[in-house]
Amino acid sequence: MLTLLFLTLLAHAQLALPASSQPNSIFILAGQSNMSGRGGATRNNTWDGFVPPECRPNPKILRLTATLAWVPAAEPLHKDIDVYATVGVGPGMAFANSVLARDPGLGVVGLVPCAVGATTIGQWSRGGFLYSKLVRRAITAAQGGGKIKGMLWYQGESDTLSLQDAELYKARLEKFFLNVRSDLKSPLLTIIQVALASGQGRFIGKVREGQLGLNLRNVKCVDAKGLQLEPDYVHLTTQAEVQLGKMLADSFLHT
Repeated sequence: MLTLLFLTLLAHAQLALPASSQPNSIFILAGQSNMSGRGGATRNNTWDGFVPPECRPNPKILRLTATLAWVPAAEPLHKDIDVYATVGVGPGMAFANSVLARDPGLGVVGLVPCAVGATTIGQWSRGGFLYSKLVRRAITAAQGGGKIKGMLWYQGESDTLSLQDAELYKARLEKFFLNVRSDLKSPLLTIIQVALASGQGRFIGKVREGQLGLNLRNVKCVDAKGLQLEPDYVHLTTQAEVQLGKMLADSFLHT
């Protein structure tokens, strides 16, 4: 029954857009709130609606919706994915516009939003809902002939609350990355993770230590420390999200 449902979803995704509108280069966006985007969305639980020039729609950028259809990408990218919070600007559109401007050979870029706010690394373990959804969405995204070029990962703020979780973070993160590569049949998939700029607890340093100390081939780390934060001191501002998107693009293009 589950297999039949999965095949039905894949078929639906293939019919969502004509072949000419399918992406050539696919990027997974995963993690928690700073990846899904809270830029301009932390005051009064509403998004201010401001879209910087770097994040404006581009006919060569698509996003995969919650219903597995390709549509023109526009902020907020995670509006139908991270549904339990008000989402705003994240790094995804700035990343896509930046890589396309410098490498037109990527063709049409497809973004696959998967991030969900307030999640721990443990909730992204293989077999769990978030992990299974990420793999399903990524496999579906590639059904039109595009290639998964990389995964952008920004998560860990929730793991700063507990010393045990912070100490286990590195091992859990490494296992997560290896499992994703295995299940996507891409053993050297480029993964660009973000070292925390902030956290919800007092063990930020321990989580950052694990992120910065990870040593896996084709896994790169972009350090968000020092980027401007919203008044809640956890989430990046709109301009900081734009800056992060460009940093992620730099890292990918120098892989």
